[in-house]
Amino acid sequence: MDGRCPELLIFDCDGVLVDSEPIASRVLAEALTEIGIPMTAQQAVDRYTGLSLPTVLALVAAELGRDLPADFAVRLGERDRAAFLAELRPVAGVVDVLRSLSWPRCVASSGSLDKIRCNLGLTGLLAYFEPHLFSSGMVPRGKPAPDLFLLAAERMGAAPARCLVIEDSEAGVLAARAAGMRVLGFCGGGHTRAGTADKLLAAGAGAVFSHMPALTDLLAEQGASG
Repeated sequence: MDGRCPELLIFDCDGVLVDSEPIASRVLAEALTEIGIPMTAQQAVDRYTGLSLPTVLALVAAELGRDLPADFAVRLGERDRAAFLAELRPVAGVVDVLRSLSWPRCVASSGSLDKIRCNLGLTGLLAYFEPHLFSSGMVPRGKPAPDLFLLAAERMGAAPARCLVIEDSEAGVLAARAAGMRVLGFCGGGHTRAGTADKLLAAGAGAVFSHMPALTDLLAEQGASG
């Protein structure tokens, strides 16, 4: 952190605001195993965290050596929604952090706009961000390309150099850095394991934290906490 007060806070959604990655990775691993690609939930986390679904499906099809079933994405979405409805929770401490912030903020996620709204709605977080929601479906290239973060900054009227991104994935950190933005790495989600913090730092995060309430102190250092 270099002392420049940010104009805009950009939050990733899955793994930062909602603890969805363990659920989504389990569901994806089960679905892939059923079509002939044996995979554990942890392997799905390691390979696909931070990537958009079209990117994930393209990678899977290349590995499989053939097209996926035509209805795979639809059925996967249905399974995701059912699992999220039963299990999804906000990341511990995030509600209190969001209540304390008066700084401009938005969400920039690899998920679809419908998924972002659904997940934030299920966890009671939607009101803290809507209508400032940005999806990889809005840009030509998803993370780790910078397109999504640049779109969010443009729409929110903030200079990229004055944006601060909160991300949990290497792809997200790389995207933020490619956009010319500072980024904090969050490694407190249920999918995090040993070595995650080092990977986020190596990708370009200025600092990492594992408990969401610590974000308030990090932002206070920059004069960005309300």
